[in-house]
Amino acid sequence: MHVLDRLLLVLLVFIPLSLLMRWVFGLDGTPVFVTSAIAIVPLAGYMGRATERLAEHVGAGWGGFLNATFGNAAELIIAVMALHAGLVDVVKASLTGSIIGNVLLVLGLSILVGGLRFPPIQRFNRTAAGVGATMLVLAAIGLVIPAIFHEIVGVQAANLERGLSLDISIVLMVTYVLGLVFNFHTHSHLYLGSGEEPGQGAGSGVGEGRSGAWRALGLLLLSAAAVGVMSELMVGELETTAHDLGMSQVFVGVILVALVGNAAEHSTAVLMAAKNKMDLSVHIAVGSSIQIAMFVAPLLVFLSYAIGPAPMDLHFTPLEVVAVVLSSGIMALVSLDGESHWMEGVQLLAVYVMLGLAFFLLPI
Repeated sequence: MHVLDRLLLVLLVFIPLSLLMRWVFGLDGTPVFVTSAIAIVPLAGYMGRATERLAEHVGAGWGGFLNATFGNAAELIIAVMALHAGLVDVVKASLTGSIIGNVLLVLGLSILVGGLRFPPIQRFNRTAAGVGATMLVLAAIGLVIPAIFHEIVGVQAANLERGLSLDISIVLMVTYVLGLVFNFHTHSHLYLGSGEEPGQGAGSGVGEGRSGAWRALGLLLLSAAAVGVMSELMVGELETTAHDLGMSQVFVGVILVALVGNAAEHSTAVLMAAKNKMDLSVHIAVGSSIQIAMFVAPLLVFLSYAIGPAPMDLHFTPLEVVAVVLSSGIMALVSLDGESHWMEGVQLLAVYVMLGLAFFLLPI
């Protein structure tokens, strides 16, 4: 057995350990937070392996989409719980953190690791990456408009702001669905990944190949469910741990909750880049940000009318809006030529660190 396999198996013990600490021994706070965080590590590893196997059967596009979807399931669970508790600011901050975290941290680490292992450059589909960058810019526009509208009409027009947010959410979600049609129907050849041909993989009709794809899908489902449980435990202790460490709620939402909710695809994208599968890596990182901005955020706006103490709008703080706009802009610059090198990864990470410092230094 490979050393990494042994390590993943050993770390799985933290899953029952965190459950025992919380539900049997009644512990809370930092101990549960730490054990839950460690438990997500092997689950993320297994999600990465399952995604890689699925991508071999269905292509990089579907592989990245499935990983982003199951990875964001934990983020959605966390956001729904926070929304139901009335923590709208934490929900918005976690959405912002997911968007900038995937574009800057995940893609930055992926490009850095891949660039160091495969110099001088790695290549990915320029057109597909460009479409993703444009979708991110569109999502940023969807946040800028409510912020500008708020400055014009002021706080006395709360109903108008909610109505505008609801309308923009509909536009974003419809555009996201049409984007899926573009990705997987009219222009699916752009999302196959390097070296793949249409019809290759699961469509071959070989029984062993199909059973392998189903086993990979089963592993992905099981791992995603476990990640959701561990994330739920962890987010329950986030505020206590953050208070002990002197962190603001906005920093908790933008950095900690986002990292926890999206830990699965974080490691998977880096792993794919380390294997020179940059198409899949870019699909995971950028696709996850697009899904959060154009599907999860509008869905939470809709759900807030049913489960929240008050409707949620798309009016984010100026720093959150600026963070998303800057992330979308630098992602567009990186994807222009369809090539990447390790220095571009450093540049993305530098922007993430600077934004993280700004959120960390916000008054509590």
